[in-house]
Amino acid sequence: MSIKKIIPCLDIKDGKTVKGVNFINFSQAGDPIEMGVNYSRNGADELVCLDITATHEGRKTFVDLVRRMAAQIDIPLTVGGGISELADVELILEAGADKVSINSAALRRPQLIDEIAAKLGSRVCIVAIDANEEDGEWVCYLNGGRIPTDKRLFQWAEEVESRGAGEILFTSITHDGVKQGYPNEALAELVDRLHIPVIASGGAGKKEDFYDVFTKGKVDAALAASVFHFGEINIRELKQELFERGINVRI
Repeated sequence: MSIKKIIPCLDIKDGKTVKGVNFINFSQAGDPIEMGVNYSRNGADELVCLDITATHEGRKTFVDLVRRMAAQIDIPLTVGGGISELADVELILEAGADKVSINSAALRRPQLIDEIAAKLGSRVCIVAIDANEEDGEWVCYLNGGRIPTDKRLFQWAEEVESRGAGEILFTSITHDGVKQGYPNEALAELVDRLHIPVIASGGAGKKEDFYDVFTKGKVDAALAASVFHFGEINIRELKQELFERGINVRI
């Protein structure tokens, strides 16, 4: 049985960690380096660090911050935001990241997934999908949830897998920051359709939500932000409780 992962996510804006609701209304959460080190020492399995305005602002991601972060943590680091070509991926990996997360760039030019997988391996390529449930369909969005596309969640995820992505990170815009639980029905369908790991994002509010996303949503990893950032849930305590309830987590 595979080990289920708990992954905190640092959304970075103007050099600070922020957290929003439904991808808007951001509030500051702290210094990303300090937070990353704290998570590394206190039970997180991996860390995701996203430059959430890089694509929208038309700039590259924060390589200097990645370099400083990678030097101080000892868990796998995934970096996303502002990645538009293979050279960007290589730069981020050289700075110390273990994986990259691409979203808008993949939607605009899906061949980027093929290029990363062919040159660097599927292992390093996470494709993030931001989707909003609208009239019974999950619509994929560009630029941090700002621009809708003609892509739909399940079909796009299957294409992403076929092109060589190593993992899918699905964030429900509908559930983001609302703390009412993950979209477990959609996640379970996604897991059933794919052969690569699925990371759930958007909706964690209490420990029960993590248990539900692993049992009902059937995902490989659960990502969360504000409940960890603001001390509402302690990762070590969460993992101990999940372990006691039969979820295979690393204690």
